[in-house]
Amino acid sequence: MTGSIITEILQPLSLAFIMFGMGLSLTQFDFLRLWQTPMPIIGGFIGQIIVLPLLAFTLCLLMDLSPAMSIGLMILAACPGGTTSNVVSHLAKANLALSVSLTALSSIVCVFTAPFIIQFAVSYFSDSYDIEVSLSSISLGLLVITLLPIMFGMIVRRYYRDWAVKVEVYFRRFALVFLLLMITGVVIQERDIISDAFNEVFIACMLLNLIAMMVGVITAKLFKLSHKDSLTLAIEIGLQNSTMAMLICISLLHMPSYAVVAGVYSLTMYLGAGLLVLYASYSNFNRNPVIQPTDSH
Repeated sequence: MTGSIITEILQPLSLAFIMFGMGLSLTQFDFLRLWQTPMPIIGGFIGQIIVLPLLAFTLCLLMDLSPAMSIGLMILAACPGGTTSNVVSHLAKANLALSVSLTALSSIVCVFTAPFIIQFAVSYFSDSYDIEVSLSSISLGLLVITLLPIMFGMIVRRYYRDWAVKVEVYFRRFALVFLLLMITGVVIQERDIISDAFNEVFIACMLLNLIAMMVGVITAKLFKLSHKDSLTLAIEIGLQNSTMAMLICISLLHMPSYAVVAGVYSLTMYLGAGLLVLYASYSNFNRNPVIQPTDSH
């Protein structure tokens, strides 16, 4: 009974709370930017919604991952960029405004695209018939825990701006604590699977993270975007909302074993993000070297 209350009520409610916090940080100008600068948005959209699931599918086949790990990786790839990507964009001195817009757009679009990717993954990789995927139930679940809270948060931001700006930081902190609790719960519940398959899952997650970042950079080059936009696309495509992936596995599909990938990815993505921030710092330093004052004597 306790488990069902946690997975059916508390976890979805917590994610909705986090998405409401994201909505508090958004304004109509973040979406107006989509029309003003369409090329970075189109590039990020193609990388996030199309290329990333294809990349995950290819890794599943090449690495011959188990059905549970394959489905978990596909679910992760179907999820949007998380709020972590906005923080990393700030640290890397990337285009933070573009990052926020892409995160918001992908969070909305995934409500409609993720159910199809998840249904395909389960039907292709599952070796049993112990799980039935309903497109309508997944879409409705994602609508309730992502899209509606974001919209409500934006409405609150519009009419109570000062309060929204003040409390937004607390929502970000809650998101981090909730992610850590989710990872801990998955590790405890699925410790046997993790111990048996950690190496292959870790490698798969690292490859997905690093290659996805490279896809972001290549996409930006193809669209002839700026250096800042290139970093932003790498971050947005490379960092997924692992909290949402775990919640889909546990609360919507009732398959905690699928959440192992997202739990491991929650750790590996910070390694990739750290490397990208170091690269960004190095490249920014080379582009803007410190000029030492010369002696006038």
